Amino acid sequence: MADEGTLEEAYERLGETGPEFEGWLSNHGPMAAEAMVRHGHSKRVHTWLDAYNKRLEERPRGTYPIGPTDWQLALGDPKRLGDWLGYFSREVEDHPWREVLATWWPRLVPGIAAGATHGVIRTGHVVHHLLKHDVPTGRAELGQALGYWAARWQRVPNAVRPNGRLTPAQALANVPRVPEQEQGINHRLTQLRDLSGWTASLDSLRSALTPDEARDRIAEVANAASKRYLTTAQGSPIMLVHAATAPTAVLRTLPAIPREQWAASLDAAWAASAAVTAAYAPAIPADRDDLPAADGTPDEIFARAVEHGDEHVIKLADTCLDVYARTGDADVLASVVRATQLTDPLS
Repeated sequence: MADEGTLEEAYERLGETGPEFEGWLSNHGPMAAEAMVRHGHSKRVHTWLDAYNKRLEERPRGTYPIGPTDWQLALGDPKRLGDWLGYFSREVEDHPWREVLATWWPRLVPGIAAGATHGVIRTGHVVHHLLKHDVPTGRAELGQALGYWAARWQRVPNAVRPNGRLTPAQALANVPRVPEQEQGINHRLTQLRDLSGWTASLDSLRSALTPDEARDRIAEVANAASKRYLTTAQGSPIMLVHAATAPTAVLRTLPAIPREQWAASLDAAWAASAAVTAAYAPAIPADRDDLPAADGTPDEIFARAVEHGDEHVIKLADTCLDVYARTGDADVLASVVRATQLTDPLS
């Protein structure tokens, strides 16, 4: 109960902060706090927030309300961010949160690239919490996550349903890289429209014929991306985190949505992971023999991520511990060690 209270206090502290700062950088406070509490580091949360909150900005106010008939016009319009936050605040107050999620998941998940995938990642963290602790602060956080996602809604270009035979590890290895690697994610994603081999690489993933297969395939995508981070992190140690954390967020949301929505969830999770890989992975992976080993238990590795303090390292560690529990592959823990080496700690 003490841990639970810490996260409720964190959500309250973050409730009036906006989902973005310094332009369109994503507010990771709710995500990192949820991960820290769940892994037994609740005593570190408020100290971490004291440092992190210095970056954040106030929650934006709306201009005019979004209604039940005009939401499509506002979808993906960042100028309506305040309006979307207000809309979903009302939705989670007036309706059961699972009902809101079931209605909006199929509308939002095709736009999984929103906010560099942070819309779905923030949603996945709070849904994971709400499934065990249905509390008002959690429902309010879900409203903020969905509102952010709706305002930044963005498709992965030329996304297709996978219909091939490759494992996620094989398919990720075959994803082509965008030619211009100098600018931000939007510029990189735009290049996917004309990238030779892009659509074929998406299609190459082994298909899923049932909801359970779709769930398993999403887990395999997260497994492969977490392991691949170890040898590709030098491409962008921050952005490549999301190739693993985005599918993990989708996987964590599945228990809260209807099974008939799981197939489309696989399509989106795979497209997001592949898109981040195409945008940021280096042309040549590093030699595994030159990289660190996992010198500690999963709990010790996560504690090291918390001590480091960077929000992306904490999120990656959270995902990698899930992957390690499924696979027993120590390289995914080494991915966290690699992230701590390549990422500046929170100051």
